Amino acid sequence: MRCPFCGNIEDRVIDSRMSKEGDVIRRRRECLKCERRFTSYERIEDVLPMVVKKDSRREPFDRLKILNGLKKACEKRPIPTERLEEIVNEIERRLLSLGVKEIQSEWIGEEVMNSLRDLDKVAYVRFASVYREFEDVNEFLEEVKRLFGRKKTKRDN
Repeated sequence: MRCPFCGNIEDRVIDSRMSKEGDVIRRRRECLKCERRFTSYERIEDVLPMVVKKDSRREPFDRLKILNGLKKACEKRPIPTERLEEIVNEIERRLLSLGVKEIQSEWIGEEVMNSLRDLDKVAYVRFASVYREFEDVNEFLEEVKRLFGRKKTKRDN
């Protein structure tokens, strides 16, 4: 493992721990040259499906894109990064359990939205506004009303 500080490839493992789910091993390492410590993660390389985008392009599944989207939606919200990583892990596990070679990007977006709806309403609305590409404020308001289960009344018009 290359040291992120000095680039040396020799290190020693100080501590190893398995994640709760048992699918990731976290290792604390110490560089033998600069003696600084860093963390690495090991996971089994799964064969993940290709993601079919809205414009029919295909690209490899990228968990970092999901994590970055979650981080943006949850910016300045009281949500720990570990929880966002758990959401990505859950989505990835569900995706693998489907056993498909290709998946529509919409499936991934809906999974993210379902997770955010339960986690934080503000983050959900932020993500939905970008994901659903609202054209105007009325579409945005309709989504917020749906989120809170409010029926549209005559007074709302």
